Amino acid sequence: MERARLEARHRGTTITALIEEGLTIVLAGRRQDVEKVDLPICRAGGGTLPGIDIDNSARLLEAMEQE
Repeated sequence: MERARLEARHRGTTITALIEEGLTIVLAGRRQDVEKVDLPICRAGGGTLPGIDIDNSARLLEAMEQE
């Protein structure tokens, strides 16, 4: 449970949102052994809006729906 609290805090989300995201992944049948891909970093400027964590899909969706 402590690891879940730390992960939620790191992502800037709640434990409930973290659990929901995990259940969504499991129920969608996504495999956990998928190799992680590192995307290239664009240095052209711009980037995400302040406070947006692209690793937090629920928060990203909220921000997209607000616009």
